[in-house]
Amino acid sequence: MLHKGSCHCGKVAFEFKAELTGAVRCNCSICSRKGALLAAIPHDGLRVLAWGDDLGTYTFGNHAMAHRFCRTCGIHPFSEDVRQGGERSAYINLNCVADIDPTSLTIFDFDGRAV
Repeated sequence: MLHKGSCHCGKVAFEFKAELTGAVRCNCSICSRKGALLAAIPHDGLRVLAWGDDLGTYTFGNHAMAHRFCRTCGIHPFSEDVRQGGERSAYINLNCVADIDPTSLTIFDFDGRAV
């Protein structure tokens, strides 16, 4: 199924295809603060439709993840695995996807603080 999402103001928009049955709630220092419910998809399955200078990037720790945010409204719609080599993933914040009711998904807790 094709899903479309965006930040709050719409300057950062994206789409992806996936059959979603669950979401991951990570307790790392950034995910817990932004309250993200995540779905991992293959990186090449994420299509960013609008961004340009409006898309900011934040990294920390080992800099393996690029946490993307809108410079206008501050919402974090997705993150990207920026490791070199191997299969990369994108992590969609399902709270930013219009046609998904996060309460209908099974939530899996991930101990990101231990990573």
